[in-house]
Amino acid sequence: MAGLTLAAVYSDNGWIGSLLVPFGIKVSFTRLGVGVAMLFISLPFVVRTVQPVLMEMEKEIEEAAWSLGASQWQTFSKVILPPLFPSILTGVALGFARAVGEYGSTVIIASNTPFNDLIAPVLIFQRLEQYDYSGATVIGIVLLIISLLILLGINMLQGWGRRYDLK
Repeated sequence: MAGLTLAAVYSDNGWIGSLLVPFGIKVSFTRLGVGVAMLFISLPFVVRTVQPVLMEMEKEIEEAAWSLGASQWQTFSKVILPPLFPSILTGVALGFARAVGEYGSTVIIASNTPFNDLIAPVLIFQRLEQYDYSGATVIGIVLLIISLLILLGINMLQGWGRRYDLK
């Protein structure tokens, strides 16, 4: 459903696509469209991991930094970012793992042009149409292994984050 929505909204006649056409920007059925689809699919994972950390942060710490003469940039880089960094890394890794395994939305919005922007989910779809089940399985297993390695990396990031937890 997300792929159909993105293809409709970003097409040359779509709500956002029609605004971008005068600038020569084409989103649907291009690499940019695949990037937008991946961002659309993975951004909720980043938000879900960062939001609880932001909710737990105390505003008094930020105000104390300001009262001690810290600039806005210093407050962000020294007070706000360090507790957020592990959750941002975890969210990005989760989102990337999800984007690697995404099939539906990317197949619809990708242009399926060989040697230009052929992506793994479209390649799986082509293999299945050609009844090459073993080829589709191999590509799927490679994507599964990449996602598994990313999830193992996330686990290590969470262990690193717990080591520096101040609670």
